[in-house]
Amino acid sequence: MKTGEKFCLLIINIELFILFFNNLDGAVLSIQINEKYCIGCRLCEVHCKVEHSASKDILSAFKRERPAVLSRIHVDEKKPVSVPMQCRHCKTPLCVSACLTGAISKDENGVVLHNPEKCIGCWTCIMVCPFGAISRDERGKKVASKCDLCPSRKIPACVENCPNGALIYVEAK
Repeated sequence: MKTGEKFCLLIINIELFILFFNNLDGAVLSIQINEKYCIGCRLCEVHCKVEHSASKDILSAFKRERPAVLSRIHVDEKKPVSVPMQCRHCKTPLCVSACLTGAISKDENGVVLHNPEKCIGCWTCIMVCPFGAISRDERGKKVASKCDLCPSRKIPACVENCPNGALIYVEAK
């Protein structure tokens, strides 16, 4: 079996795991992924980085801002399959129950939020997330970092700028 085939089987098994435990669509609105349309262009990462930068300018976000801006989405890629990974805002988020300080919480709309001021950088949330959607932000205080669904925007930057529609912002069922 080739590496690409193993990766495809892994993706299928993850999707079955998700369906079995019915842990997705926890938020009123969430980002869903159609990996068939992802070509690994990483524009989602670029636009996430720009959206979370102080300047909101692509050149400044990548070349001038210090500390460097961190993308809250990343693309896992094993050709021919590419899968954008970001927080799924689960119905029963393991990261919320595992967080020692309450830095990760779920709001009334089902959005899983992270408060870096409360985070102590223990990485427990990273260890329990079944999607690998939480990253280490090792700039400064060394805290966890995750997708926040771009609260200042109507549609998250990654979704709005995905050229192939691999990322879709949908209302939960």
